[in-house]
Amino acid sequence: MPSLKSVFSADGLLADQIQGFVPRDAQTDMAEAVEKAIEDNESLIVEAGTGTGKTFAYLVPALKGEGKAIISTGTKNLQEQLYHRDLPIVKKALGSRRKTALLKGRANYLCLHRLAQHGGNSTLVDTQVLDQLSTVKQWATTTKTGDMGELKKLPEDARVLPMVTSTVDNCLGRDCPDYEDCYLVKARRKALDADVIVVNHHLFFADMALKDTGFGELIPEADSIIFDEAHQIPDIASDYFGEALSTRQLQDLAKDITLLYRTVLKDAAQLDTAADKCRMIAADLRLLFPDTPQRGNWAQALERDEVRHEAGKLAEALGILHEVCRLHIGRDKDLDNLYERIVSTREQLDALCNTEQDGVSLWYETTPRHLIMHLTPLSIAAKFRRFINAVPRGWVFTSATLMVNGGFEHFQRRMGLEDARTLGLDSPFNYQQQAMLCVPRYLPEPNSPAMKKVLLDTAKRIIKASRGRCFLLFTSHAMLRLIASQLAEEVDNPLLVQGTTTKQALLDAYLADENAVLLGTGAFWEGVDVRGSDLVCVMIDKLPFASPDDPLLQARIEDVKKRGANPFATIQIPQAVITLKQGAGRLIRDPQDKGVLVICDNRLVTRHYAKTFVASLPDMQRTRSLDNVEAFLTSIE
Repeated sequence: MPSLKSVFSADGLLADQIQGFVPRDAQTDMAEAVEKAIEDNESLIVEAGTGTGKTFAYLVPALKGEGKAIISTGTKNLQEQLYHRDLPIVKKALGSRRKTALLKGRANYLCLHRLAQHGGNSTLVDTQVLDQLSTVKQWATTTKTGDMGELKKLPEDARVLPMVTSTVDNCLGRDCPDYEDCYLVKARRKALDADVIVVNHHLFFADMALKDTGFGELIPEADSIIFDEAHQIPDIASDYFGEALSTRQLQDLAKDITLLYRTVLKDAAQLDTAADKCRMIAADLRLLFPDTPQRGNWAQALERDEVRHEAGKLAEALGILHEVCRLHIGRDKDLDNLYERIVSTREQLDALCNTEQDGVSLWYETTPRHLIMHLTPLSIAAKFRRFINAVPRGWVFTSATLMVNGGFEHFQRRMGLEDARTLGLDSPFNYQQQAMLCVPRYLPEPNSPAMKKVLLDTAKRIIKASRGRCFLLFTSHAMLRLIASQLAEEVDNPLLVQGTTTKQALLDAYLADENAVLLGTGAFWEGVDVRGSDLVCVMIDKLPFASPDDPLLQARIEDVKKRGANPFATIQIPQAVITLKQGAGRLIRDPQDKGVLVICDNRLVTRHYAKTFVASLPDMQRTRSLDNVEAFLTSIE
């Protein structure tokens, strides 16, 4: 196998395969650091600015190495792109024979047992779901992988999906009559047999937390683990190290019992009655919270008499269901599984109602139909450090946005990676030539009522100067909707607004119309790659500080205060810096791109912490004048 330098050189293997490949020092430096971390079983954290070519910089060492590598990325879309586009290119260039596999979470695979259960029983579903069910049945006769992603006809949130896929709760594992034909088992076997496996962070941490019992053998085998989009990991890992119980899980449990009663255990009417009681109480519990989705402190909610009373009734009803179910154990495999689910649900509810615990946050969120109760650890550093030190292997964490104010301390502290080697690589782009940063003059305070008009006027000027081709990014859905509705009356450009359809459909529509303007919140701040003159301006309404009434943030702030540190400097600023860097990163995606970043927040000029934000952004030309912005945009062909 040739050396890394020769792979990345101007006449090397990558240049042979990829038209227009240009060697970049930063890319080679990163590849060498990754190779060393893998060989020496060390941890490495790399911030690689946009355009460094970080994907190839970790794929080459992973494919050149001897051992088994797991590559984990932020979303299913990035996972598909990595597996179907980038990996084959590098594999071909290196002439590698290494086996590769793509593995998704279990909700992405058809469950043959669940499909058969819903086979002849149409009384439980309405006509829309029946149509979807027949689509799935037809596809099930031809699919080789069972990957639900092949079914392009179904919407992403199709109501049939939970009926024909399994969850950790309802999977029978080795007791399932369809175990040998199970698509998830086949995909796992293929992954265990592969040398390089592409997963996503949610799947990785589900496996690591061993919630997925019976399938937790994926990670132990790996010699190296590489996380792309690593800035997302602290929050995702926290979810998996905690507990969550939703009224939807309780409804599903009751539904599965009813299905079993109607098909197999027709003499167990008492079981159906007890399950129905749990379902009703769960629905009543949801009704004690407002219709509109919200987040709040669950420990405080339990101080309300009616919430505590309803939670107590639920615990009691689950106890009765537990007793009734125990009478029928051994009669049916699905029922034995349901018994296990009832036991674990009772344990979760007990943990979620114990308000005396330290080091965790108890919080809840509501959707229009459900209530989800959460228990989240305030820090995962100690747990993750133990996991990393348990087995000698190479760990690589990379993203375009990990550093705050020139250092990695924030990420290292959150992940327990204080001993890791770090490497910061600048983007190869010439930001002084390619980009401009504008904080307009005379901005009111961010929360002042006058801000709405200023945002609207600024957006109109930008849209006109860039002839569409811009992203307007917001920190709240409320502001997004307000500006979107007012712009609709005042500009002729097509407006594509997050929430009206799927993210991918909005992006496709944006690329198809050169006058379109895209308005988004969280989902469009990262993981969106629009190149060239399709995107010449990004406007951000204000610095993306997390909402101060977020219950998890409040708990973390209290925790930091108890330790005598400053929560604003320790938590809020670093997280806002990383989010802002993600949003800004949408603008310049390749060496020919040009564009303007407009941030409508006077705190970038007036507050003492402004320099931390500005120092973390690429080194663009700076201006306070929208006239200069218009001139710059007009000059872009």
